[in-house]
Formats: sequence, C-alpha cells, structure tokens
Amino acid sequence: MNSKIYGVTELNNRIKAILDSDRELASVFVRGELSNYKIYPSGHHYFTMKDQEGTLRAVMFKYDAAKLRFKPENGMKVIALGRVTVFPRDGQYQLYCAELSPDGVGDLHVAFEQLRDRLLKEGLFDKKHKKPLPKYPERIAVVTSSAGAAVRDIIRVLGKRFPSAKVIVLPVRVQGAEAPPEIVGAIRYANKYKVADVIIAGRGGGSIEDLWAFNDERVARAIFDSEIPVISAVGHEPDVTISDYVADLRAATPSNAAELAVPDSAELREALLSMQIRASHALNRGIGLRRDRLTTLAEKRVLKSPLNYIEDRRVLLDHVQKHFIAASQRFVAVKKESYIRLAASLDAMSPLKVLGRGYSLVQKDDGSIVKASSDVQKGDIIKLRLQKGALNCEVKERLE
Repeated sequence: MNSKIYGVTELNNRIKAILDSDRELASVFVRGELSNYKIYPSGHHYFTMKDQEGTLRAVMFKYDAAKLRFKPENGMKVIALGRVTVFPRDGQYQLYCAELSPDGVGDLHVAFEQLRDRLLKEGLFDKKHKKPLPKYPERIAVVTSSAGAAVRDIIRVLGKRFPSAKVIVLPVRVQGAEAPPEIVGAIRYANKYKVADVIIAGRGGGSIEDLWAFNDERVARAIFDSEIPVISAVGHEPDVTISDYVADLRAATPSNAAELAVPDSAELREALLSMQIRASHALNRGIGLRRDRLTTLAEKRVLKSPLNYIEDRRVLLDHVQKHFIAASQRFVAVKKESYIRLAASLDAMSPLKVLGRGYSLVQKDDGSIVKASSDVQKGDIIKLRLQKGALNCEVKERLE
C-alpha cells in the first residue's frame, strides 16, 4: 500500500500527467448536446457537452473558435475534436476542443441555414427591396474572376445579344478567405463611381466550399446596399447561395445572367421591323380612307355648284317664313278670341250692368258699401250711385 501523502495540486498534476500520456485522449472525438454555451470577453468559448447519462465540461480557445463557420447554440447536437486533460487549479478534467461540427450535417450547411434565417428576419430578402433592371443598359459591370470560364461565357452572350452595351470586368477572387472582401470592394466601387447600369456578380459551379464566398454575410449586405441592380449568377441551376436570395434577380448560371441583363438585339430588330410594317399598313389605310372621303365630298352637289346650294336654301327659307307667318296668325287669332271671351265675362259681372237695370249702389261718406240698415244712423249722409250720376241723401228713418 502506497503511504505517500499528496498535496492537492501535486495530485492534480499527477492526474494531468497520466491523462496527457494517454495517446487516445490526446485526440478524441466526442458526440453530445451543447448546453450552457457562453462566449467570454476574452473570446474563449466555454460549454458543457451532455448525453442521457453524463456531462463533460469543455473549452474552446479564441484562435480555434475563430475557425467556426457556424454559430453554436444550446441544444445543438455536435461532434467535438480535442484532448482531455485536467486543469490543476480546479482539479476537474475537461475537453480542450480544437474543432466543432454539427452532428449529422456539415458545419457549412448549418452556417448557411443560420445566416439565411437571420437575414430573412431582417427583411433583406423582401420583394419590396428588389430593384427593377434597366430595359436597355448601356454599361454592365461583371464582378467575377478574370480567369474563370464564367466571365468568358458572360462576355460572349452579352456580345451576341446586345453588342452596343459596354462590358466592364471588375476582377476579384471568388474562392478563399480573400474573396468576400474583394467582391464587396468591387460592388462598392461600381456604386461609388457609377460605372454601370447593372451588376452581374457570380462564378461557375463547384462544391459548397467553392461557392462559400457568396454565402458570406459581408457580400450579402453589399449586394443589398447596392444602388445599382445586382444579378446573382453563382454556380449551376441547383446551386443556391445567400447572394441569390438578397440580389435583385437570381440567374441559374452566369450565361443566363447575361441573357437576363440585356434584350436580344435580333428580337428587337424583328420587333421594330414588325412595328414598321404595321405602321406602314395603318398609314396606307388612313390615306385610302381619306382619299375615299375626299372623292365622296368632291361629288357633292354643293361643291360642284355652290349657287344651286344657295338657291335651295333660299327656297327653304321662303317655305319656313311662310309657315312661320301662318303659325303667327293662328296664334294671334286664338289669343284674340280668348280676349273677347274674357272681356264679355268681365263685362257681365260689372256693377255698372246692375245699375243699368234700375239698381243703385249705396255708399257712406268714407266710400264703404252699405249692405244693411244697421250700417248707418239717422241723420247720416249717404251717396246713391245710379247708372247715370249720383245722389246725396240724408237718412230720415232707419227700418230694420
């Protein structure tokens, strides 16, 4: 039995030495679920990995965490690669993680989904932000590698479809760590100096790693901030990048981007020719209709003999005058007859007619009519109006 007594630190160091000497623990893969994930101001990541029955403390130092291409979150199932050892001060063993990847899918796929969801919530993919492409661009900026097949395809298609447009190639790297800042710089340069009416940004096909520059958040925000409309042309039809979501228009391939950027000059010529033919036919029809109208007017009697027209109108005027005079005479006769009838009715009701039959009209001094004996008093002077003349009489007696 070993009777040696260890100090705490001494024992921790001995355990550390034992663990460090185990080659299997020097590089071990561990599968588990993340919990208590924290990023300290120092840049180091501290977290716990757990399964149904146990937990394991882990740390990922800043220089290793900087290589992460996704954002670790609590509850995420991961596979960690690292070494197991003891931190003597605490006396607890833990995993010093060098690499971390999602369990079941690649870290790039997780990073893609996380960035897409975040930018979607921010509204960078909303249709209301999409700018329309100019119908007839005069200058087209192409942001891509100058050595790739994509730029040759784009220039070839643009030259064939719309040779009057000027193509400006802004060469950048499209793969590797240096690619995103170069793409961002080219897009900002095009906007600052207004070098083009539309921008095509993209590259040929490849793996998700090859296309990753166009999944970079910096590139996505540069495309969103661009005042010049941007067509994203990355990879082939199945390839989808963040740039495709945020761009004003997504093209299936670089060649397709060139087709979308400009109209087909051959189709324009055919359309112009068709319009010219339709305009010519319309003009000829219009001239024909007006010629027929002119011929019809030339055959009019009024144009052949203007005096005959005037004579016809004179005869018509005489006819109208005759009818007008006859109508006026009939109107006057009707009104005269009505006047005589009304005058006779009025004369029949005249008080003078009554007086002519021997009756008289009795009035008081104020001119009011005496209708009853009670209207006067004995001694009142009354006027008797006869058919001819009038009499002033004194009331001697009033008979009721």
